[in-house]
Amino acid sequence: MSTKINVNLACIEKIDITPARLVIAKLLDRLEHDPSIDAQIEFEILYPREPGDPRELPEIPEIRLWFIRLDTVYPWLPYLLDWREELNRYKAMLVPHQFSRTAGIEYNPEAEQIFVMHKIFTISQWLKQRGIPSTEKLQQFSIALGYEVDREFFTLL
Repeated sequence: MSTKINVNLACIEKIDITPARLVIAKLLDRLEHDPSIDAQIEFEILYPREPGDPRELPEIPEIRLWFIRLDTVYPWLPYLLDWREELNRYKAMLVPHQFSRTAGIEYNPEAEQIFVMHKIFTISQWLKQRGIPSTEKLQQFSIALGYEVDREFFTLL
């Protein structure tokens, strides 16, 4: 089930994550009652740009700052994202990269690896606090981010 978080210009300018807080609070309440639900958050980013502005949304510093604040408050949030649509855009908001019209997004490899491992540690802890088995889902998560982490690694968590 997909849930949208609407992020408009006013939220971005004020670094106001209230729309996300409201949606996430409802999802967490549902997760408390049924940990098996498959929450898939998507972002609707309404940010006006000048005609001809070639930048992708993750290239706009104000939008990236909004996502940095969101990630600081909810570091486990990628677990609740729609992994097909939102996970890579979320990663692009937080991991240093270059964008090329021909090659697409090229991440700083070390920064990308640190991001993935940080999220695996954070999400693992968050899932354990909720009594949700995590190994298989975390493996799928790392693959969705382009990393294959050995299954034995998860026994260390």
